[in-house]
Amino acid sequence: MTDELTPASTEPPAPSPAPAPPVPIAPAELAAALAARMCHDFISPASAIVSGLDLLDDPTAQDMRDDAMGLINTSARKLIAMLAFSRVAFGASASADTFDSRDLEALTKGVFAHVRAELDWAVEAPSLNKPAARALLNMAQIGASALPTGGVASITASLRDDRVAMMVEAKGPRVRLRQEVVAGLKGEPLDEGLAGHWVQAYYLNALVRAAGGAIDVMVGEERIAVRAHVPG
Repeated sequence: MTDELTPASTEPPAPSPAPAPPVPIAPAELAAALAARMCHDFISPASAIVSGLDLLDDPTAQDMRDDAMGLINTSARKLIAMLAFSRVAFGASASADTFDSRDLEALTKGVFAHVRAELDWAVEAPSLNKPAARALLNMAQIGASALPTGGVASITASLRDDRVAMMVEAKGPRVRLRQEVVAGLKGEPLDEGLAGHWVQAYYLNALVRAAGGAIDVMVGEERIAVRAHVPG
């Protein structure tokens, strides 16, 4: 897949290593880690909603009513966006075998509305099959997570012959992929670090490989790229 990514001019091109067979993780263990990850994502906005409701009920905090309503509104929108996104990225979602790229863009924008990274959506394919759609959403969220202080995550997907080629490229002054994320993207078990960051990357690797595709990652000083392809 090296023909699908042109490295930045300041970085010498490096050949991608041959993918190693992923280390199997027990399905129950993977499911538990994914559930914990999603609960972590949902608990923050849910707790903020409760905090806002508590302020509304506090007779001594009536001067903070507008702030409480703002907190409830923002947090409720974030929670709904995360639930809708996760339903497709991690869950069975609907019975549809293909997803309109405009719907996937809307789901991704819902998540990016609550992070510092900016989204550059450049998906050419009008629709994607289920494995590609799930992979693309996970790649987009990993790209956003790699830009905690801001930057741009560019998302591309195109149909090439009999496959869907996808890439997320994150650029920013403090772009960073945690070591556990890199390990997960390579299909390696968690050695050290946070399981919540590792499990999404590992799930993405397993998802792509189960569909008969491949995935790799490139890390630079101010740029990271995750590339994948699955049968079209």
